[in-house]
Amino acid sequence: MGKRDNRVAFVNPVALARARGPAPSSGPSIQDYLSRPRPTWEELKEQLEKKKKGSKTLADFEEKMNEKWRRELEKNREKILGGSESSSKKKEKKRKEKKKNRPSSSSSSSSSSDSSSSSSDIDSKDVKKHVKKKRKRKHSTVRKSSDDSRTDCDIDNKETTKNKKRKIKEETEKERDKKKKRDPTQGKSSEEESDSAEENKAQSKKKKNNEERDKTAVSTKHGIKLTVQLTQEKLKKKKKHKKRGKKKKKVFGPDLDSA
Repeated sequence: MGKRDNRVAFVNPVALARARGPAPSSGPSIQDYLSRPRPTWEELKEQLEKKKKGSKTLADFEEKMNEKWRRELEKNREKILGGSESSSKKKEKKRKEKKKNRPSSSSSSSSSSDSSSSSSDIDSKDVKKHVKKKRKRKHSTVRKSSDDSRTDCDIDNKETTKNKKRKIKEETEKERDKKKKRDPTQGKSSEEESDSAEENKAQSKKKKNNEERDKTAVSTKHGIKLTVQLTQEKLKKKKKHKKRGKKKKKVFGPDLDSA
């Protein structure tokens, strides 16, 4: 029985790709991109100039809007100017009417009496109102003046108290200076007392420091003595121990010789 032949035919992939031919292109190739149509330098300049100038439609729209705004502004100006003129005209008309309505010298006595009575009544009412207003103003001014006077009095009282305190302090200081000038011995004695107190304090501090130093010195001396005593005792013990060892040797020596 022979073995099965499991070998497979080998195909060169490069040769197979060449046999198939070029692959179908799914989009524009690099050559297409490089060979694309490009604008000339003059066309490019024209495009840049158009961008700088802007679009015509936008310019037209801006012009139309400006014209509308101008018309509205003119209308508003006319209204405002017309209103001011109309108000001035109205005032002039009222003045003319008042002049016409004034009583003339050729009017009858009855009409003049009626008008004078009505005018007198109006004048009396106006006078009363004016008097009331004056009284109210006087009361308000009186109240304000009273409040101001109170505040001024308070301020004056505070200032007077401060001035009195200052004067008292100045007088006391002057009296002290006079006493010092009259009795210089008292000033000297006070200075001597202060100096003596300071000296006593310094001496007490020195005494305390000396006592502390003495204590520390005594403690150190006592410690040194104890250490010396201990060392002496240790040496004595060592000597005793050596002497005992020598005696024992002497005792055991003749016994061994006899044996």
